[in-house]
Amino acid sequence: MLNQEVRKIMTVNPATASPEQSISEVSEFMLANNIQQMPVTSEGQLVGMITTYDMWKAIRKQQTENTLNVEQVMNDKVIKITPKDKVGTAAELFLDNRFKTLPVVNLRNELKGVITSFDLMRLAIKEEYPRPILYKDAFESQEAAGSQP
Repeated sequence: MLNQEVRKIMTVNPATASPEQSISEVSEFMLANNIQQMPVTSEGQLVGMITTYDMWKAIRKQQTENTLNVEQVMNDKVIKITPKDKVGTAAELFLDNRFKTLPVVNLRNELKGVITSFDLMRLAIKEEYPRPILYKDAFESQEAAGSQP
């Protein structure tokens, strides 16, 4: 599992922000789509990451989001990974750095996808439980077994 290449489980064509976008616009999009971290690109190149936490801190300092744009708030020192890197490498990066999303870039720094800590969790669960039992199904099967004589 951990020796698989990142490209096998990454999300391709993720939502991105541009440096010029307003924080207001990006925060609305992230809220509507339940996104907490998003790559920032310019002409296909990864230039940073923006998180809900980054926005919250910036808005708290400025007291208004109307004048802020992504470039003023984003983190431009981004840890990234390549499509051929191993899933285990991504797992180590998540554990060591305590973030949830890693941008996946090629050698030209072009964004190819993202991998999240949830992608790793999903992979581990599917490997251990190829056909997971949902709580409702387990409850119903216990109830049926209990009603038999």
